[in-house]
Amino acid sequence: MLYPTPINPARVQSRFGRLAGTSGGIDDGRPPLVLLHGLTFDRTMWWPALEELATIDPDRRTLALDLPGHGASARRPSYGLEEVAALVKEAVDEAGLSAPVVVGHSVSGLIATTYGAHYPASGVVSVDQVLTVEPFATQLHAIEDLVRGDGFSRVWSGFYESMRSDQLPDEARELVAETCRPDQEVVVGYWEDVFRRSVTELRELVGVQVARLRRAEVPYLLVVGTDPGEMYREWLVLVLPGARIVVLADTGHFPHLGQPRQFASWLAV
Repeated sequence: MLYPTPINPARVQSRFGRLAGTSGGIDDGRPPLVLLHGLTFDRTMWWPALEELATIDPDRRTLALDLPGHGASARRPSYGLEEVAALVKEAVDEAGLSAPVVVGHSVSGLIATTYGAHYPASGVVSVDQVLTVEPFATQLHAIEDLVRGDGFSRVWSGFYESMRSDQLPDEARELVAETCRPDQEVVVGYWEDVFRRSVTELRELVGVQVARLRRAEVPYLLVVGTDPGEMYREWLVLVLPGARIVVLADTGHFPHLGQPRQFASWLAV
């Protein structure tokens, strides 16, 4: 059974700009929360955390969006980080929000970082997405032909297994399984930037976004299911002074689903 839309009379499902979304809460002067799901999923991935948030901070202003090509949001010709971040900004403006805390899971951790680098933001929360892209880019470059061709299903099965949804509670694991819709065209579209750039170019691209984020002094929180290690911690604090990392152990790629109450308590701050 999937989680229902969080029970809150203030929550309204609608369209914001060119993206589908669910809006809730009231404007009370605090930064609103904008939540972006990971690749192949949709905004219902935030329901468990929003259910918990409703008990901790029931009136917090929130906007959960479907990424382009996901859920009820239309496909796009391309899905570059800056292009998607611009669509999120359009939705934020349409919803009447300003300087949100942008929360992004997986690839949306990079979209949230890009948003904070280019638009007013009160914070970025990246959920299980590190900023060192070299290992993932190297892996994708090696399997590009499979991803674009008949091997896509086999490749995605491997990625799905690596997410370790088996570590989640039963209801959360069912939510992951029932909402994962790996459309080859959409996945390739989101990975196109990786395919057409060298590892060095990707590193430099992320570096530019991080430098912008640093100059804007946007608070940055990384929530992970597995500790990224001391070297990454030292690097992150070096490039983003004040950045924090919290680990929700044994939650795989979905710390917001493995421990939604703890995750919601950080959103309520």
